[in-house]
Amino acid sequence: MKIPKELRDKGELGGHTNKRECSIKGCGETAIRSLSENTWHKYIEKAGLKFIKNSRHKVYLCKSHYNKSNKYRKSQEKMFQKKGFLDDSMALKKGKWDY
Repeated sequence: MKIPKELRDKGELGGHTNKRECSIKGCGETAIRSLSENTWHKYIEKAGLKFIKNSRHKVYLCKSHYNKSNKYRKSQEKMFQKKGFLDDSMALKKGKWDY
């Protein structure tokens, strides 16, 4: 069933709105991200944040806390990035091998 644009824009559909709060202890802001607890718990804890666990195994983060934990995640990815693997393989021309 297609809903008229006027109703979609005004938000008069009567549906549920899931405004979640940030999962970080002491923060009451609205969450902008819903992330997997299994994947992100180590990045959040290493960034110096403590979060409240829930039964759905999700972590809800506001903008400022997401930026902090994502900054730490990006720094870790850069440290363990394999450099030069694909660059070396593309540099060799077809049929010419240098050992």
